[in-house]
Amino acid sequence: MRAMILAAGLGTRLQPLTNNIPKALIKIRGRTLLDIAIDNLLNNGFDKIIINVHHFAEKVIQFISQNKYNTDITISDESEKLLDTGGGLKNAAWFFDDKKPFLLYNVDIISNLNLKNLYQNHLNSKAIATLAVRERISDRYLLLNSDNILCGWKNIKTKEVISYCNINNLNQYAFSGIHIIDPKIFTLMPDDDIFSMIDVYLNIMKDRIISGYIDHDSFWLDVGRIESLKIAEENYNKYDHTISKRY
Repeated sequence: MRAMILAAGLGTRLQPLTNNIPKALIKIRGRTLLDIAIDNLLNNGFDKIIINVHHFAEKVIQFISQNKYNTDITISDESEKLLDTGGGLKNAAWFFDDKKPFLLYNVDIISNLNLKNLYQNHLNSKAIATLAVRERISDRYLLLNSDNILCGWKNIKTKEVISYCNINNLNQYAFSGIHIIDPKIFTLMPDDDIFSMIDVYLNIMKDRIISGYIDHDSFWLDVGRIESLKIAEENYNKYDHTISKRY
């Protein structure tokens, strides 16, 4: 199975730690976020991986070259221009030429979610994308109907709401930064170079099924903020994966 790790972000929420290194190389108990993410994917059967890079791209590339994994890892270089989540995926579309659903995974997400179950759930559905979601406090929410199908989005701070259903009949969940996507999505993307995947989903949700995979049982943490790193340290045993896939 194929996967993409989104690791190109500037890591502004992690400054000053990211003033000299990319957020993908921030360490928790001596292990980088990128290393944790790669091992998580390998242990869940995702053995063909592409990683996009931008901020201190050369350091990520050097890290990959110095650490041997039991798989080929490809780099999607965005050094010249940061493309956001959607643009970054579109730039790497060539990698997903097997026409099978693939995983999109944010490098600053730590979780022990069973990715194999998520993948199988997607295969059993008619969705073009399946998004891992959960009930948690957030500034932005995906709005799902009673069948857990995406029908809208809202921003708590700006009060902006996008929906094609009666919002009173929808349930709100926060996105977990983990998607399973059918490669047909590439034909539905805008011509722009820079755009977000959430915008893609909102643009196509009336005509295509975007499914929500509700997960309340796994450990999940966004370590894109400095205050989250301590929590990650304290809960290390909940998500650490044995490095069993190395040469």
